[in-house]
Amino acid sequence: MTVPLGTMRATGDFVTIKDGEIFFLGRKDSQIKRHGKRLNIELVQQVAEGLQQVESCAVTWYNQEKLILFMVSKNDLVKDYIFKELQKHLPSHAIPDELVLIDSLPFTSHGKIDVSELNKIYLNSINLKSECKLNGKEELWGKLHHLWKSVLSLSEDPLKVPDESLFLNSGGDSLKSIRLLNEIENLVGTSVPGLLEIILSSSILEIYNHILQTVFPDEDLTFSKNYATKRKSSDVNQEETSGKSLHQESVMPLNCDNEINAFIALSRGSQILSLNTTRFLTKLEHCPSAYSSDLISQTNIQNMKSLNPPALIGKSKDMSCVAKVSEEETSVMGAEKMEFHVRWRSDTGKCVDASPLLVIPAVDKSSATVYIGSHSHRMMAVDLYSGKVKWEQILGDRIESSACVSKCGNFIVVGCYNGLVYILKSNSGEKYWMFTTDDAVKSSATVDPTTGLFYIGSHDQHAYALDIYKKKCVWKLKCGGTVFSSPCLSLIPYHLYFATLGGLLLAINPATGKRVWKHSCGKPLFSSPRCCLQYICIGCVDGNFLCFTHFGEQIWQFSTNEPIFSSPCTSASEQEIYFGSHDCFIYCCSMKGHLQWKFETTSRVYSTPFAFHNHNRGNEVLLAAASTDGKLWILESKSGELQSVYQLPGEVFSSPVVWESMLIIGCRNNYVYCLDLLGGNQR
Repeated sequence: MTVPLGTMRATGDFVTIKDGEIFFLGRKDSQIKRHGKRLNIELVQQVAEGLQQVESCAVTWYNQEKLILFMVSKNDLVKDYIFKELQKHLPSHAIPDELVLIDSLPFTSHGKIDVSELNKIYLNSINLKSECKLNGKEELWGKLHHLWKSVLSLSEDPLKVPDESLFLNSGGDSLKSIRLLNEIENLVGTSVPGLLEIILSSSILEIYNHILQTVFPDEDLTFSKNYATKRKSSDVNQEETSGKSLHQESVMPLNCDNEINAFIALSRGSQILSLNTTRFLTKLEHCPSAYSSDLISQTNIQNMKSLNPPALIGKSKDMSCVAKVSEEETSVMGAEKMEFHVRWRSDTGKCVDASPLLVIPAVDKSSATVYIGSHSHRMMAVDLYSGKVKWEQILGDRIESSACVSKCGNFIVVGCYNGLVYILKSNSGEKYWMFTTDDAVKSSATVDPTTGLFYIGSHDQHAYALDIYKKKCVWKLKCGGTVFSSPCLSLIPYHLYFATLGGLLLAINPATGKRVWKHSCGKPLFSSPRCCLQYICIGCVDGNFLCFTHFGEQIWQFSTNEPIFSSPCTSASEQEIYFGSHDCFIYCCSMKGHLQWKFETTSRVYSTPFAFHNHNRGNEVLLAAASTDGKLWILESKSGELQSVYQLPGEVFSSPVVWESMLIIGCRNNYVYCLDLLGGNQR
């Protein structure tokens, strides 16, 4: 082809022009996004080529999920050295997932690296791994140590990993646990049921023993004493029980009818419950759409979730203006007039990963209270408007579970790492009752507004129904996997939904504890299910967002590029659903599964979005969301356009809750924050 002089064509190459000369920078298809950051994979290749032991190499982004370094080297023992050297010269998000040794690089007829051939080589290496049987338990133990150090980016020194080492305490997180799971299953050549739960909650020795049961089932295996005890206790009462107390009943049960409070409770994902408020509705002048459980039929109780509190006060004229991120505790001008201001912050002593529960009394909304726990074992009640601590209670271990309020408003229920579910008096923090499970409780409880029962899951693989007034467990159900996320209740049909790290979504009859149906999603479910009148939705670690009918039929799925740990949030009309992904995007889909918009943040989105009305713009609905790098984002819910952004001084895994002009959220710098989002003239 003949083209006029000076014509530029889109070749897919990045270049820079200096003094009339074009300098090649890299290929467009070499630009990827990994762990929330942009990466040019040719940079990885250049650094690797500069290492002494490397003759030549190539890097591929296999299936857009794994960074693979292919290397030609005469030294078969070079892998550990290469990983060490790469860690010295590259940021963590640029370290390859795997290193594959090859005899020579494949080239196309045009003299370029043949990426498709490299992918075939990698696929063959995976298949070879699965065909190669381990030469006994000792080899498994050694290779497990190697994978442990590799995934956690620990130095390959001769010191062995202590038997009691816990993955999460050694620098692991949810995403790394998935990688370790995949690496182990590649090593042993088969899936290992229940392995993810063990990785997240048990020592390396217990992980090893668990793998042995699958890989060497016929051998006489020796288990650690603690592990055997734990498994034995969690296998007790595997059959579901109905209507029978599993714990001794209280001598003097409290009858909630003696003192019933009227209140509105807000929790993550715009979950809003209005109870006993019939006679107080006139006092809630900002809240005319409040529903009351003593006014409406059971059919309409389902719609309580659609209540929207008084929203942010503040306008924005120029929606296209991208906000600038501020330093700690200073305001951010986003879209010209909208600003964040710190109303108060409260020190909890350690990281706050739990999400806030906000309870607003109908009689006196000025006495609204924020309930939240932290890694310091501390459960706190904080005055919403002033930030003054009303009470503190020290529990037995770390708290990641978000609190839930009882039907009468007199109690707060929260799970703890020590396996206990604590029932505390809401006005004083005094311990009223403690229910014991057999493992950590990270799940948050859900209350049934019709019966007053609480439902909660545990890492002991059970779901529980608790009657806090009679101080007894009404039923427990073996779920077939660790319950990390929080249950979701539908009143029509009367179903309770639990999700497990074994990949199961379960529908349970809340009255009997009997399973109605189950669906295997194939991969772990960290996301909590969310139901509306028609559907039940949930995110999965494989990057898919799934939608089912209440009878277990899958209607649609929407694919993102990375795992989904974020739980969904529905709009008031239940026509849209919002969620985040580890691919650094916040998504809005229609209830038919069509993408409405997506908004790119600066890091992974772990927490749950919160939808709320903008009081100054009539029917405009805004969306609050957080990314793990500590940024809070306010978006217009219909378009996904940015309204304002604020930078918190630590990582954020907590989810925001919004009431009036206040946004409450926990941060890993040990503080819980209350931020006002106001118009520029409202200082």
